[in-house]
Amino acid sequence: MDELLDLVDFNDQIIGTKLRSEVYAQNLNNFRVVNLFLSNDQNQLWIPRRTASKKLFPLSLDTSMGGHVSSGESYEEALKRELQEELRIELEQTNYKLIGQLNPHTHHTSAFMQVYLIQTNKTPNYNPNDFCASYWLSPNELLTWIKQGEPCKSDLPIIVSQLLS
Repeated sequence: MDELLDLVDFNDQIIGTKLRSEVYAQNLNNFRVVNLFLSNDQNQLWIPRRTASKKLFPLSLDTSMGGHVSSGESYEEALKRELQEELRIELEQTNYKLIGQLNPHTHHTSAFMQVYLIQTNKTPNYNPNDFCASYWLSPNELLTWIKQGEPCKSDLPIIVSQLLS
């Protein structure tokens, strides 16, 4: 399904819309995404592996949850939707916090993003259409895995280095 995404200017203000397929075909980075990490009492992050059927970054490590902000949605509305879809967690039943905002101009990310954190010791009942395995890793362990060649989404090491290590 091809979703409509808001395009934003340098200050993350909406300037238009495009279909997701067009955004990727044109290699644009002026759209919005949300990412979230689950972190346990040992300061380990819950890191899932994407399924082989994913069009982008198949079998790669990922943030605990991530997704596009659809046109007309706020970052928090997208967070609520994606958290339910991917991890089967209700946002209203969690204690979450915004830990950072990254953008392609300053941080070399793929999009404008807001990154959130939920403290929990529970492995989520994740959607098997999204993820096929998962690991609890410290930020440094995760970055070491990536440096040793573990495939990952391109933003993952940037987010972890900027906000969690």
